[in-house]
Amino acid sequence: MNDIFESIYKMTALDGFLANPGYIVMIALGLVLLYLGIKKEFEPLLLVPIAIGVLIANIPDANMGVIAADGKGFVNYMLDGKEVSKNIYEMSLPEIAHDLGIMNFLYYALIKSGLLPPIIFMGVGALTDFGPMLRNLKLAIFGAAAQLGIFMVLLIGSQFFELNEAASLAIIGGADGPTAIFTTLKLAPHMLGPIAIAAYSYMALVPVIVPLVVKLTCSENELKINMKEQDKLYPSKNEIKNMRVLKILFPIMVIVLVGIVVPDAVNLVALLMFGNLIKEIGNNTFRLFSAASGGIMNTATIFLGLCVGATMTVESFLDFKTIGIVIGGFFAFGFSIFGGILMVKVWNMFAKKKINPLVGATGLSAVPMASRVANEIALKYDKKNHVLNYCMSSNVAGVIGSAVAAGILIAIVPSMM
Repeated sequence: MNDIFESIYKMTALDGFLANPGYIVMIALGLVLLYLGIKKEFEPLLLVPIAIGVLIANIPDANMGVIAADGKGFVNYMLDGKEVSKNIYEMSLPEIAHDLGIMNFLYYALIKSGLLPPIIFMGVGALTDFGPMLRNLKLAIFGAAAQLGIFMVLLIGSQFFELNEAASLAIIGGADGPTAIFTTLKLAPHMLGPIAIAAYSYMALVPVIVPLVVKLTCSENELKINMKEQDKLYPSKNEIKNMRVLKILFPIMVIVLVGIVVPDAVNLVALLMFGNLIKEIGNNTFRLFSAASGGIMNTATIFLGLCVGATMTVESFLDFKTIGIVIGGFFAFGFSIFGGILMVKVWNMFAKKKINPLVGATGLSAVPMASRVANEIALKYDKKNHVLNYCMSSNVAGVIGSAVAAGILIAIVPSMM
């Protein structure tokens, strides 16, 4: 009878939990992420699959955690009771699935290959309307200014991290999960789990972080600036006669321009613009738009979330570097919001037509959440001050800006190391 109970005990994961309490910490983190995604409704489409990935990756002996390769591509793991070291790039996908488990198969086939982030960007493009930005093109400059946080944290972070790690940390300031993942895969793949969690967690906390930065940096009079009244006082002299044609030409021109200036950003920007193009063409490409914004994007999001969560094992997550990523990511977010606000303040010093600093605060990629939050803030000070469309101008510009910033980092950082 004792042998039976002993066999049952060994069958469970209790020994693993007792031997390493870190598993319990990671399980608790997964449950917190589930709470934020389900109860608080913070980015549930991403936090829920990420949380499940964390849970399954931290069950001892379940073989569901992602084993990260070292700088030379080698993975170390146990197989039939023996320690094995192999180069991941020389292993076939069936071999990865057999030796390392299904989550490693999905991770190396879909994430490490860089496949899913651009596909998600295609879906984002299909769901994005660049109309507000094109109608107020000058407001796009604040989307560019908001990338300040990326480069400020890069400079500061390089004092504590390797330059490639600091760049991966800094891209969190772009407030774009796929961009952060893509950049990290290129520059510091061993930091993928903490970077992705920090990026998506802070994106989910946009309703908290944006009001905090705005409160610290903006006066009440600035927040009361009514953009519609400013339009009446200083009407635009340029009128767009055919918006549909412009919307179709815009993504094509962006692909060509970015391809010439920052080729390393094409992976993301081209798919973003392609998704937007098939949306703007209309009925002739409706089936492509429907697939890109529906089934394809949803499927990619599921696997992205699960695989990212599965990288958050005890070995890779519970260290001081992770704490640095969490702290640095917060400052990257805050500096990015402040960068947009600062540009508005400088603009207002010289321009007759004043701009509400909330427009600058939404230069992040967190579309459309940042714009909605900014609009709510404006309405608290003036119930007639609807700034949503103006905020969307800098908000969607921030999507392009963060992808371009990522391309710049991917192109420059390796040559500086």
